[in-house]
Amino acid sequence: MTATLTRRAVLAAALAAPSLALAQSFPSRPLRLVVPFAAGGSADASARMLAEPLGAVLGQSVVVENRPGGGATIGAQAVARAAPDGHTLLYGTPGPQIVNPYLMRSVPYDPVADFAPVSGIKRAPNLLAVHPGVPARSLAELIDLAKARPGTLTFASSGIGSSSHLAGEMLKFLAKIDITHVPYRGTSAALTDLLGGTVTMALDTLSILLPPSRSGNLRALGVTTPQRSALANDLPALAETLPGFDAAPFNYIATTGGTPAPIVAQLSAAVQAILARPDYRARMEALGEEPTPSTPEQLAETIRAESARWKQVIEAAGIRAE
Repeated sequence: MTATLTRRAVLAAALAAPSLALAQSFPSRPLRLVVPFAAGGSADASARMLAEPLGAVLGQSVVVENRPGGGATIGAQAVARAAPDGHTLLYGTPGPQIVNPYLMRSVPYDPVADFAPVSGIKRAPNLLAVHPGVPARSLAELIDLAKARPGTLTFASSGIGSSSHLAGEMLKFLAKIDITHVPYRGTSAALTDLLGGTVTMALDTLSILLPPSRSGNLRALGVTTPQRSALANDLPALAETLPGFDAAPFNYIATTGGTPAPIVAQLSAAVQAILARPDYRARMEALGEEPTPSTPEQLAETIRAESARWKQVIEAAGIRAE
């Protein structure tokens, strides 16, 4: 028995030695932080805000690389095919691993096996806002109105498969109401028509919808996080009226699947340390974002739970990416 245990211990040590040696020398060169979107958007801005302090903690520069296209699959594929050594990171949004496998006929990677979760970064609570001409001052009143006028109320989104579209579909699914989706090419056009009363409502980020709601140009009905958000704690959570409603898209960092666990743990600890800094958290909160640091294990569970929830909504609505 002792000899067997000894042999197993020796074998385990031999298998672990290369990973431990690699981890001790990590990082050995600059890191790539792949953003699967064009420069200038929210994900790009958040990635660039993280890159400099992350490089300082790790002792190597972190270079942001924009790889847009394919509904975020091109950038994700680049990370999936990289060497599994932790030097290539994905700035993840709900697209690559969570919703694209259900929105698209196929994706060019395994959404689970080809990535190693590192840490959560942020949640950007969405806000449900209606045009002031809508005779509803609460979610309950809006649901009653939609049931009384099936198919006549409209919700704007920044495009098919976007977080604002999926949030509206979740509202339809959980409230069992018939409201009509109106997709736009981006948030700006959607907001313009909402302010003008061309569409009834929208579910988009606090940074987009809260200022016109505070000024009276829109009416805010609630936030899409399961509980009230500290960023707008005077507003109810939609889940208070509609249990189970949770449509606050989150962002995270992942690396290539098969990366040794000690390297993943080192990356995660570095990201978590940055997100714990009061000055960094204040910068995020000023943008209407909630920091969400996590261990790799916690992030893996979040991705599983989000995938299951959005699969149900996407399949019920019959959504397909164009």
